[in-house]
Amino acid sequence: MAQEYKNYINAEWVASASGKTFDNINPANTADIIGSFQDSNEQDIKQAVAAAKAAFIKWNEIPVTSREGYLYKAADVLARRLDEVSLALTREMGKTLPEAKGEVGRGVQILRYYAGEARRMCGETYPSDNASTMLYTLREPLGVVGLITPWNFPVAIPLWKLVPAITYGNTVVIRVSQDSPLTGILLGEVFEEAGLPAGVVNIITGNGRATNKALIGAEGVCAISFTGSTSVGREIYKRCAELGKKVQLEMGGQNPVIVAADADLEQAVALTVAGAFFSTGQKCTATRRVIVQRSIIEEFTAKLVAKTRDLKLGDGADAGTQIGPVINQRQLERILEGIKNGTQEGAKLLCGGQRLSCDCYEKGFYIQPAVFSEVTPRMSLGQEEIFGPVLGVIAYDELDEAIEIANSVRYGLSAAIATKNIKTAQMFIKGIKAGIVHVNSQTAGAECHVPFGGMKQSSCGTREQGNAAIEFYTQLKTVYLDLPA
Repeated sequence: MAQEYKNYINAEWVASASGKTFDNINPANTADIIGSFQDSNEQDIKQAVAAAKAAFIKWNEIPVTSREGYLYKAADVLARRLDEVSLALTREMGKTLPEAKGEVGRGVQILRYYAGEARRMCGETYPSDNASTMLYTLREPLGVVGLITPWNFPVAIPLWKLVPAITYGNTVVIRVSQDSPLTGILLGEVFEEAGLPAGVVNIITGNGRATNKALIGAEGVCAISFTGSTSVGREIYKRCAELGKKVQLEMGGQNPVIVAADADLEQAVALTVAGAFFSTGQKCTATRRVIVQRSIIEEFTAKLVAKTRDLKLGDGADAGTQIGPVINQRQLERILEGIKNGTQEGAKLLCGGQRLSCDCYEKGFYIQPAVFSEVTPRMSLGQEEIFGPVLGVIAYDELDEAIEIANSVRYGLSAAIATKNIKTAQMFIKGIKAGIVHVNSQTAGAECHVPFGGMKQSSCGTREQGNAAIEFYTQLKTVYLDLPA
């Protein structure tokens, strides 16, 4: 019988008021039931919000050095449990164990970074028209913040939202994805072991649509930070606007790599493959299009297909695996539908694109990484986000055309260029409409101490991570201080 995991509310492990649970399975082997988790409802959200609201006053009043201490302790606990949490992440999400370890390691970095930032929560002083007035600003926390996180980065994304929120004095209720709940529960154990006061962090599992609605609408929740699909993000934005709640959204991407004729082809192919296919293409920053100068497109594409065919698929926990399964049957079907649409629109499938169901693959959600050629910018492969290992190759002649193609989508999260020419790189940096820009590196990947976010329909609200996070998780108070007469 599978182990039952409970919600973490007010520093206690509690069952859902619904009395219901759901099973979480390993996408590499559907016969492997990871555990049963609480199918939470509105009552659970209310309980968690009440706990966070009660904890807020004391948490906001403790010295920043104490907050710093809790975060350093949590970082040490997570570092000590890195192998355990990484294996759980691989087992329930499917990414390879080296990638999982990298993500958990990044979680440790996030905790340590914001432990240092706790001392930097400050305002500014200003000159006043009145010589006797001291004019300055203070930064204060919002209160209870609701966090809604996805399945594809079940350590990094919860932590890059949660940690700055509590660093700046807020308390949180976080709804972790029902497709990767175990990792979120383990994060609760980390904070419990670090001795974080009751109610500061509350972790809920359950159906996304039902719990999202309850969390957004809960009285006492001041703000919502969400990472997920654009369609869900739009719904959240509308509801938060109706309720007058602060909102931060990180959504989809249709990220390009431009490959100039002067690029190092081996490097360009390597960064394209890594960006498109690692984590089985299940990243909002993954490469979806590679826009290649026509004079080298034949040679580049041949090398790209050869490298793609050499990728080793399998269980992410197995040594040597480079590409794991996709997260579930529903996602697999969406990817296959996107591949079918690409061929029907006239793109040429050069390799991959088939579900693997023989031998060691029969119990998992495996799909061969797909490369399409003869893609045009207006095709679905050139416009829409297929959240999986699917890549379209598009030809261009001049750099202006390549940038125009890259910008011709509704998204603007991440973009990259491969070139040896600094002028070409600078023209790309200036012209591209994306929040994250790479030169001679893959579109995926971000460091924790710099802002993260996109343009157009990829993001809404202030940036995440780095010192930019303070803009969302605090509010400014302007003070005019005059001495009594």
